[in-house]
Amino acid sequence: MNIYDHPFNDLHGNPVDKNTFNGKVTLVVNLASKCGLTPQYGDLQALYERYASQGFSVVGFPCNDFGGQEPGDAETITACATGYGATFPIMEKVSVTEGDAQCSLYGDLLSATGALPEWNFGKYLIDKNGTPVAFFGSRVEPLAPEITDRIDILLHSTE
Repeated sequence: MNIYDHPFNDLHGNPVDKNTFNGKVTLVVNLASKCGLTPQYGDLQALYERYASQGFSVVGFPCNDFGGQEPGDAETITACATGYGATFPIMEKVSVTEGDAQCSLYGDLLSATGALPEWNFGKYLIDKNGTPVAFFGSRVEPLAPEITDRIDILLHSTE
């Protein structure tokens, strides 16, 4: 499985070239602007800045599935991200929960890891080949060693 084969649209609905993330280690995160965990935007940005020059990216997918905590449009979501200094790529709003509206990417992430976010800021770590290798729940901070240690290993892997 290569999740980078999924078509992505940016926050404003523009198609993203599928090669944008191919070959990179990526942390895929479902975002929300009005959640108690929204300050994780700042740590996600710090993580992005720490590793971007080594072939790493954070990719955010806003989602309104949990508590209606992402009700905004692209402008509102951008304003929230900017408030935390976030410059990592943010895609258009999706549904991550199982059902007819689920984004196909999240269906594949579930198939690969056996896990779906149970709340906002669930994190999937993807290797350079587009293969999901780990899921971290909402309460796992982006800069936690269990995430950064795995990123270090994946960035230095020759596979």
